[in-house]
Amino acid sequence: MLIPLRDENPRVIIPKVTYAIVALNVAVFLLQMGMGTDPKSDREFTLSYGLIPAAATGATSEEIVGAWEAHLSEELNANVHSPFITIITSMFMHGGLFHFAGNMAFLWVFGDNIEHRLGHFKYLLFYLVSGVIATLSHFAIDSDSQAPLVGASGAIAGVMGAYLLLYPFNRIKALVIFYFITVIELRAMVFLGIWFFLQIINSLGFLGLSAGANVAFMAHVGGFIAGVVLIAFFKIAIKEPIIPSRPPRNYWD
Repeated sequence: MLIPLRDENPRVIIPKVTYAIVALNVAVFLLQMGMGTDPKSDREFTLSYGLIPAAATGATSEEIVGAWEAHLSEELNANVHSPFITIITSMFMHGGLFHFAGNMAFLWVFGDNIEHRLGHFKYLLFYLVSGVIATLSHFAIDSDSQAPLVGASGAIAGVMGAYLLLYPFNRIKALVIFYFITVIELRAMVFLGIWFFLQIINSLGFLGLSAGANVAFMAHVGGFIAGVVLIAFFKIAIKEPIIPSRPPRNYWD
């Protein structure tokens, strides 16, 4: 596992939108944690505001809730909202502490840089569009699922894709958790390349081609690609090379 700790870009603006997104995620997570003493309420909240693909393909709220009641052997007071609502609300919900903390670490390190380049409003729009495309990527391969999709991962993957095109040569200090724990420095293109490769491998697991996990890895892949493509169009619009020039030789010292 690679967790970014910081990058070498100085923070030259107050990233108001990034702060606001983090604050909203914290508020929703604390709300969910408050429900932790009542797991039934937490499940009802997640069913109501998480994105359930089957709700977009014809399944009614009663059918989805009924299926979960049968699965859990308990009565649930939930109302599955329209996917047009939950495609946004699901971006600010998380499935647990590690899910939440990991996402916020990535957003904290990479988000302010993209907000600086795009400006506050364009960055917010970019973040939400990346999240929507990420969700649609998951929907494309699991459209009949009745499992709620939650998490900011897809939108943050878009931010990471943007970072790859804007700052590929930057150094990223990262925490490595494997059979050992250490801190290393990697170029952004190496760090993000490793991360994206792992998402591809794990998404193949989700498709049944290797051992997968209960994570929407295809949303990560779709969000990352969306971020790369959107920033490529941005760079074309401002007449900036899509692929940055290699830095001077002493940059690598």
